[in-house]
Order: sequence, then C-alpha cells, then structure tokens
Amino acid sequence: MTPLAELPAGFADKVLSAQSTFRAVMDAMARPGSVQRIAAVAGAPKGMMPGTAAIALTLFDHDTPVWLDARMSARPDVAGWLKFHTSAPVIADSSVCSFALFGDPRDLPPLDRFAFGSNEYPDRSTTLILQVESFGRGTAVELRGPGIDGTAMLQVSGLPRDLFERLAVNATLFPRGVDVVLVRDEKIVAIPRSTRLAMRGG
Repeated sequence: MTPLAELPAGFADKVLSAQSTFRAVMDAMARPGSVQRIAAVAGAPKGMMPGTAAIALTLFDHDTPVWLDARMSARPDVAGWLKFHTSAPVIADSSVCSFALFGDPRDLPPLDRFAFGSNEYPDRSTTLILQVESFGRGTAVELRGPGIDGTAMLQVSGLPRDLFERLAVNATLFPRGVDVVLVRDEKIVAIPRSTRLAMRGG
C-alpha cells in the first residue's frame, strides 16, 4: 500500500473544486442523460477515473459507507486514498453502503444487493458510480421523466447488457431505489431513480 505521505493530492483548490463538482453532480441529477464535465483532481489512484475521484472528494465523508467492486478492491491504494482524503469507511456489506464504486460495471451484482431506502427515508439508498468505456457509443436508451424535455437519448459502452432493463424495474420502486452516476474520465451522466427508460438497441 502507498504510504500516506506519498498519496496523491486531492483538489488543487479544495473549496472551489468541491463547489464546482457539487454543481456538476446536481446538474447531472436534475437533467438525466446530459453529459456534465466535472472538476479535475490533482491525483487519483490508478484505476479510479478523475470524475470518480472528484465525486468522492465532494460527497464522501465519515457518515457515507463505501463499497468497492472486485476491481477496485484489488487495489489497496484505492481504499487507502478514500480513507485518507474523505474518512469514508470502506465496508464489505453492500446492502448498507451509501455509495458503491465500480471499476468494472460488467460485474454489477443484482440491484437488490444494495440499499433501496424506504418510503419514509428514500435518501437511505445507494448511489452506484459506474466507470464506463465511453459515451456516444454502445447501447442506446431513451430516457423520460423529471428534468427531461420530452425524451433524451443516451449511448454508453462498457455496461452490463441488461443494466437498462434493471434500471427500468428500479424506476417502478420510486421513491425507493438506487441512483446511478456513469463516469468516463472527467465526464459524468446521472440516471436518478425517477427516470423511466426504454431500450433503443445499440
């Protein structure tokens, strides 16, 4: 594991970058399917994209348990970086995590292994952060719902073939359910639980 003194730095300007990242995430959630650019991170462990690192620096803290997939878990420097910069506990039980990070979304387990929240406390659910291969190529899906004027089209590669079908079921649980943030380098796209999806091939 990398010694603490050698861990890569976080934001070059912590306050301004965190504010910019927060706005980008909120804009992505408010406009599902839109591509937002996120604040750059001065350094992140190998295997963690800059957008993922920026989200972690902005949203994670000691009260947000984090679960890592097998690819992320295979790199001890990822957990070390998260703990050092955010104080977020890295846990093994996905059913109680606030955030789940995926270096390889193709191995995404069933969504019911994560927290859906409750009707009384829908915020007690998991946000899945999936690092993808690209936007603009791959599987195409039509999005409808709050924040979308009519419909929005999204193309993504590097996801499980059935992810959008699973998210369509997830939307029926509203206000319960998981939220999803897709990351490619410094770009993000959000698919909140309120979004309805329909496959369009790809």
